[in-house]
Amino acid sequence: MKNKVLRGIDASPGIAMGKAYVHKKEKLYPKLIKNRTKEEELAVFYKALNDTKIELQEILSKSKEMGKKLSSIIEAQILSLNDPMFIHTIEEKITSGKNVSIAIYDFIQEMKINFENINDHYLKERFFDIQDVAMRVLSKVEGETNNSIKLNEPSIIVAHNLTPTETATLPVKNVLAFATEIGGKNSHTAIIAKALGIPAVVGIKNLLEEIDTGDEVIVDGMRGIVIVNADEDTKRTYEKRKSEYESYEKEMIASSLLPSTTMDGKLYDITANIEFPVEIESAKRNGAKGIGLYRTEFIFFMKNQLPDEETQFNIYKNAVEFFNPNPVIIRTLDIGGDKILKWEYLEEHNPFLGWRGIRFTLDRSEIMLTQFKAILRAGAKGNVKIMLPMVSNIDEVIKAKDLLEEAKKLLKKEGKEFKEDIEMGIMVEVPSVAILGDIFAKNVDFFSIGSNDLTQYTLAVDRGNEKVSYIYDHLDPSVLKLVKMAVDAAHSNGIWVGVCGELASDLLAIPLLVGLKVDEFSVSPSLIPQVKNIVRGITFDESVIITENALCMESSKKVREYLKDELLKRFPNLKNFFMEVER
Repeated sequence: MKNKVLRGIDASPGIAMGKAYVHKKEKLYPKLIKNRTKEEELAVFYKALNDTKIELQEILSKSKEMGKKLSSIIEAQILSLNDPMFIHTIEEKITSGKNVSIAIYDFIQEMKINFENINDHYLKERFFDIQDVAMRVLSKVEGETNNSIKLNEPSIIVAHNLTPTETATLPVKNVLAFATEIGGKNSHTAIIAKALGIPAVVGIKNLLEEIDTGDEVIVDGMRGIVIVNADEDTKRTYEKRKSEYESYEKEMIASSLLPSTTMDGKLYDITANIEFPVEIESAKRNGAKGIGLYRTEFIFFMKNQLPDEETQFNIYKNAVEFFNPNPVIIRTLDIGGDKILKWEYLEEHNPFLGWRGIRFTLDRSEIMLTQFKAILRAGAKGNVKIMLPMVSNIDEVIKAKDLLEEAKKLLKKEGKEFKEDIEMGIMVEVPSVAILGDIFAKNVDFFSIGSNDLTQYTLAVDRGNEKVSYIYDHLDPSVLKLVKMAVDAAHSNGIWVGVCGELASDLLAIPLLVGLKVDEFSVSPSLIPQVKNIVRGITFDESVIITENALCMESSKKVREYLKDELLKRFPNLKNFFMEVER
């Protein structure tokens, strides 16, 4: 069949054309070896652990050639071999009478069940890391070898999933692109593909059933599609698009450090959303004027226990010193919804409307107090601001401010250096905050609009539910009017406002946000050059007109069509690279 189109998630931009290499893993099942004592089973486990550490150290040395992002992920996997949760669970299973192979296999299956219904990408990636490491230990127990991917020619790698250890052993010069059945925009596969500068499309259902090794494949990392066995016309079209994109990319990189000033002289701050510390360097390299959203959940997911003040301080300090004097906005722990910490099991019937964000940390005030102390101390090293997630009423802000003052008193008593006059802002994610924006703006130093949750709560739609996800669109006029209410309330009370959700990363929305008078855009590090380029190619005055027109429209579809037309008038070279209006 010619021109078979497979749809997934655009994980890393670019276009690749070439032959597919389908990577199918052999399933590993536990072998039952009789007549070994419990002590002997434990000895086999400890030897396999040690052998795996040695193997991962060798992989780590190779991964350093591929960049800091990948090597940091491998380092985290090496650390996970010392995770008490993993080691103790296997030890307990063995001492209860299970063979070591079955103990490890059961552990993997139990983890899989626990993580099955969780959508949060942090936890999904954590599971895949643990699974990868556990499978390596199991293969050592079984005496199996881990076969690395061998490519004899430039190829597009097609797989169910690519683990960091598999990626680290790839012959990079022969890798044209990745296409996988699972993963998201922030999965390890996406992060590594961006770091290597190769296209990737992930989350393609039944991919391995649709492609065979040797098939001619096109990977379109902008549209999130893979085309199998394209006809000659499609090939010619994509050869042209590939050439145009490569020229465009060079232009973006060359201008990424230029100021983001509109043609009529209005300057905007373009900052970075950071998921993991490994992204900090690329954010600065791409021209970020600071970190607009530093998510801190990863610190709490690293171990089977609460991170202490010193651990948090050192992580925050590194980011603050690296970006000084530009700001680093640290969001306090935001769990709940589909984020569950190992040491705090949250079972709720409706978690997205339940005990999450600031609601959780105010109830567990010792967690927030420790985090405040660490952030305050990092503030002594540079320009730091605190941001509170999932705020819905003013009492939550007042309680958090009281807790911040308590943290300052404790630090003074302990004789530790900290920033006294630290700014505190809130995320505008709940419609109530936008509606009562004047009240909130009088009590905080800034707003940051989290468009993802604001869209979800405004439209009453779970974007993770495929049956209703078509309703979810941050360009819905109702969402845009709430954004305008929040911006107007902020400015009338003398505070600034940014946008840190997907709305700020949607290139169609940049003129709209400029026209709404947003002060700051915080986006994925890889998108910073493109956002800055759009800002430099428009004027503030024309953006105000575009915004006024968009706010009068009755549906997100009409808004998208209109914004696309306006954008392509000014940037015709974007036509081939970004998502179509149709949804």
